[in-house]
Amino acid sequence: MEGWNDDIAMAVAAGEGLLLVVALVWVGVIGSKLKKLDKAHAKLMGETGMSNMEDVMDVVHDRLGELNAKQNEQAELLDKHGKRQAIQKGRVGVHRFNAFSDSGSDLSFSIAIVNDGQDGVVITGIHGREQTFLYAKPIDKGQSAYLLTPEEKLAISQAMQKE
Repeated sequence: MEGWNDDIAMAVAAGEGLLLVVALVWVGVIGSKLKKLDKAHAKLMGETGMSNMEDVMDVVHDRLGELNAKQNEQAELLDKHGKRQAIQKGRVGVHRFNAFSDSGSDLSFSIAIVNDGQDGVVITGIHGREQTFLYAKPIDKGQSAYLLTPEEKLAISQAMQKE
């Protein structure tokens, strides 16, 4: 045991070579994980132009607050338009009928124009041989201060069945 002989030197060199290969593989694995981590970091930071996570979270929080404010504004506007649309006179029902047995066909009519609350107007035209009479009656919750004929009630009913 005087020193190093060739066999011992070869074994040490082989051991060092094996450790070097293991170290290189380990560096490759770590490098791959680091590259994935870098991509994830870049994706997380986005286009904020900031490298500090706290700053990014502040920006995200501010933007989220702006979005919530806009969403609330849009909800109020939608509610306002929904209420406004409900009172519009958008439902129409038309009923034609023969007012007199001696006239030829269904030349008389009742037209109801109402909203969702059954508020609006019903217009009736009664056609005779020599004259035509036109009547308008206001409608409030499906009723009128004036006597409604069965034809006018039918026109109101038809209007309320429309979507």
